[in-house]
Amino acid sequence: MSDPLIVSDPAVMMGKPVVAGTRITVELILEKMASGETVEQILEAHPRLSRQSVLAALDFANRVLRSEIVYPVPRQTA
Repeated sequence: MSDPLIVSDPAVMMGKPVVAGTRITVELILEKMASGETVEQILEAHPRLSRQSVLAALDFANRVLRSEIVYPVPRQTA
């Protein structure tokens, strides 16, 4: 069995899920992609990441959002 690419440790980044061996959070990767950065741009900015680890972060977020727990998002007013 291979080592997980996304890990969570209370001693690293307050327990937020990170790419294993880094302090790069899944949250940061999602923020960068939501702002329009490509995987290639993220890899350039963070040489310790691999394409596989970025995709693992996206897969992790997908699995978390699919869980049975629903997190309501408040409506934003203009």
